[in-house]
Amino acid sequence: MKAGFYQFPPLFGKKDENLKKVSSVLKDADLDLVVLPEFFATGYQFASVKEVAELSEPIEGGLTTGFLADLSSETGLYIIAGLPEKDGDIYYNSAILTGPEGFMGMYRKTHLFFEEKFYFSPGNTGFRVWNTRVGIIGVMICFDWFFPESMRTLALLGAEIIAHPSNLVLPYCPQAMPIRCLENRVFAITANRTGSEDRKGGQALKFIGQSQVVSPEGKILARASDTEEELLAIEINPQEARNKAINPLNDIFKDRRTEYYRPLL
Repeated sequence: MKAGFYQFPPLFGKKDENLKKVSSVLKDADLDLVVLPEFFATGYQFASVKEVAELSEPIEGGLTTGFLADLSSETGLYIIAGLPEKDGDIYYNSAILTGPEGFMGMYRKTHLFFEEKFYFSPGNTGFRVWNTRVGIIGVMICFDWFFPESMRTLALLGAEIIAHPSNLVLPYCPQAMPIRCLENRVFAITANRTGSEDRKGGQALKFIGQSQVVSPEGKILARASDTEEELLAIEINPQEARNKAINPLNDIFKDRRTEYYRPLL
């Protein structure tokens, strides 16, 4: 299968323009699975609760979910993308999965980063995986990567491919994800954005790009630049992630001694 990401700089508050841009890029794309950035349709740096309320939307029956479900149906693509979710008067940093079958599910970000804590509630879904035609897909969002428990939980749930919509501003993730993949023997696709946002006067956020696909051996199979808009895809075999052995005598999951890990919880 071909899996990859679309890295680009969303325009803040220009939801229709961002959706049209994604549609124009993906409608003829030669791939089976694509990951889009966190908040790909709205931009990231909210300046007030009012803005969050105006740009967030319900997932089931929402504009963005419907758009991605229709795009998946038209193209046959599995798409994972991040959006601000409205659930009554509560807001979450969420991600959805759509496929040829339509809307397949959602995940709410577990570990909120920086000023997200001003506007969003911590996710309450727990980590989830979906068994699709192209492999077992798990989802985490941006800062979730900083916590080893995130990828380990998804891997223990059976994930072969971990989709990682992001708006990364810290420099560490591109170098750390190969270790996360190696220690869990999974594929990971990080879709970051590029550009910058300075909507609070002197509090500019510069996004680092460097979206990437990493193998279960910790190899970077594809990586985008720091600044350029890029759609990249590479052939992978998700079944490679089912093998947790690193030699004939060591299996990284079977060798776990969980009775000694409990004080960490």
